[in-house]
Amino acid sequence: MPQSAAGIVINPVGLPFQRLSSHVFNPADGLDMDEVAMLAVANNPQLKQARDALGIARAQSFAAGLLPDPQLGVTSDHPTNGTPSNTNAFNLNLSYDVSALLLRSSRKGAAVASEQQVNADLLWQEWQVVSQARLLFTKLTAQDALLQQLRPARALLVDRYRRSQQALAAGNVTIDSVGADLVALQGIERQISELERSRLQNRAGLDALLGLASNAPLRLTGEPSVAPIDAAKVRAGLEQRLDQRPDLQALRDGYRSQEEKFRGAVLAQFPALNVGLTRARDTSGLYTMGFGLTLSLPIFNRNRGNIAIEHATRKKLFDEYQNRLNSAYSEVAVALDNLPLLQSQLQQTRHGVAELTTVAQRAEAAYHAGNLAAPDYVRLQTALLDKKTEAINLQEALMEQQIALETLLGPDLPEQTNPGSGR
Repeated sequence: MPQSAAGIVINPVGLPFQRLSSHVFNPADGLDMDEVAMLAVANNPQLKQARDALGIARAQSFAAGLLPDPQLGVTSDHPTNGTPSNTNAFNLNLSYDVSALLLRSSRKGAAVASEQQVNADLLWQEWQVVSQARLLFTKLTAQDALLQQLRPARALLVDRYRRSQQALAAGNVTIDSVGADLVALQGIERQISELERSRLQNRAGLDALLGLASNAPLRLTGEPSVAPIDAAKVRAGLEQRLDQRPDLQALRDGYRSQEEKFRGAVLAQFPALNVGLTRARDTSGLYTMGFGLTLSLPIFNRNRGNIAIEHATRKKLFDEYQNRLNSAYSEVAVALDNLPLLQSQLQQTRHGVAELTTVAQRAEAAYHAGNLAAPDYVRLQTALLDKKTEAINLQEALMEQQIALETLLGPDLPEQTNPGSGR
């Protein structure tokens, strides 16, 4: 497992998504959101296994297209009690399974569609990994921003608690005032501890996603960003966008593969035919040449069991595709409805932060001038901290919602890439 991202070389042109294929990968100056996604696609262990599965599917598709080999049978008989005129007998039989040849088309069609399904599934897995990398980048960035707000606030409350203890010792304040300061200090320390634990978990998750060692140095730079989303445009082109989504394409390829298997099962109900030529010599030296034909009699079985199985499987795949498609429409609609709500809440919260910042600045000047009591000053600073925390959390929620919507809509594929074709 790599100990650092610096030793990993990534060619952006080989990446499957437009945004990543046009971005420069340079870990020397830290990793931005797109570089984290690029590294995830290139080095994720699960994706490496999925690419191995694609190689197997390609080999199976190749094998399915090969013609069946003919069969050669040879027998020999040696007389043990005959006359001197007797000779050794032999029998040569060259046969060919015509039924296997007739079923080659459906077998090849099923394997090709299955290969395309695996390829589309791989593309969808890569897109999920990209989305997960972006989500973790967003979470870690937001948590770093929160820690930058909470640590100075903790220092303020530590100083306030120390001063209130001194005032209590001098008999200038009561114990309830000191207790309130202690409760506020412990509250912010609890927030910092929980945030640090969550950040550690997210960082471990990102290391695993990127295929890096847990102690690998990883410096994140920049802010999370997504392309602007036009809700009206998304709704207008939703059908076409979902039609190109790799997981739905994979389900259609799976259905097409099953359709070929069903066709093969129907063809297999007809008599199986095997033809051959024979060349023989008996112990008397008589040579013969003949023709052989073997034909199954579809009286009892007629492959009805396999036909029923393939038919039921085909129906299951169709229902699975329809359910996935319905869920996609519903999830996109919910995400589009949530976006304006989060945007409005974030705008209001930022307005509140601006107002509280102005008041807090004036309060700080009044506090240093001795015109504002320390408890009132601390309450204003705490209120400002709470509002800034709310703004950071809303910004994170909005970014995560936009990433989720991008995930639901599917990747931005280069023009030369088709999710149903080979790579």
